[in-house]
Amino acid sequence: MFDVGFSELVVIGIVALVVIGPERLPKVARMAGHLLGRMQRYVNDVKADINREIQLDELRKLKSDVQDTALNLEASIRGEMQAAETAVSEHVQSARSALDDLAASSAAAKTESAPAAITAGATPEAGGVTPPVEKA
Repeated sequence: MFDVGFSELVVIGIVALVVIGPERLPKVARMAGHLLGRMQRYVNDVKADINREIQLDELRKLKSDVQDTALNLEASIRGEMQAAETAVSEHVQSARSALDDLAASSAAAKTESAPAAITAGATPEAGGVTPPVEKA
C-alpha cells in the first residue's frame, strides 16, 4: 500500500512520542491500531463485494449463453424433426400411391382374366361364367 521503511517508522514513532507524550502514546497507538483494523476490514469487505458482483455477472453471462445454446439446440431439433416428418410423409405417400397402383393393376388383371375364362368355355359347374346365349 504505502512504501514505508523501518527508518521512516522510527522517525514517525519519535515524532509521535514528542508530540503526544509518553503518557497518552499507548492509548493513541491502540486507537490507531483499532482504526487501521477497521479500515482493513472495510477494504476487505469492499473487495469481497466487488468479487461477488464480478462472479454474479459472470454467472449471468453463463446463464444467458446456456439459454441461447438451449434455444439454438431446440430450434435445430425442431428443424430436424420437421425434415424427418416431411421425409416420412413423402415415403408414406409414395407407398400409398404404389399400393393404389398395385390395386388398380390387380383389378385390371382380374377383369382381363374374366373374358379369357368366358372364351375358354367355362361352365358354371367348373366355377366359370357362362357365355350369353344369342337369340335369333
